[in-house]
Amino acid sequence: MTSGKLRQYGAAAACSLTLCGAPSISIGADMKPAAQMSQASKKVVIQVSDADPKKWALALNNAENVQEDLGKENVDVEIVAYGPGLAMLKLESEAGNQVKKALANGVKVVACENTMRKQKISRDDLLPNLAYAKAGVVELMAKQAEGYAYIRP
Repeated sequence: MTSGKLRQYGAAAACSLTLCGAPSISIGADMKPAAQMSQASKKVVIQVSDADPKKWALALNNAENVQEDLGKENVDVEIVAYGPGLAMLKLESEAGNQVKKALANGVKVVACENTMRKQKISRDDLLPNLAYAKAGVVELMAKQAEGYAYIRP
């Protein structure tokens, strides 16, 4: 499909939404500076289900940047690890030092107990000071229901 056709379809869709009484959508108009966000919206949950150290570095950098921008005392940051992502929470993992730093800075890091059981990993195999959830996906669902913004780097 050509870009002209895409524009035509996009304009038609926007026009039909307006004619049907749907509220108008304005991208970016309602975006508030971080300082004006309500306390309820200063919560973020980050999913990491990959064993890739680069993905973990990105997730941990995202957490650090959110804390830096909003002030770590003003935001709840949680990282939920399950599936292959749990490997980066092991004592000898490449991401271990970064995870320890995040924990020390108030980031809650949650390990999935379902994955632990399936991979025969005990709490003794993992970094200290982690939190645990029976099911990582259910933890993500619960946090979203509580108003947490969801991020998957």
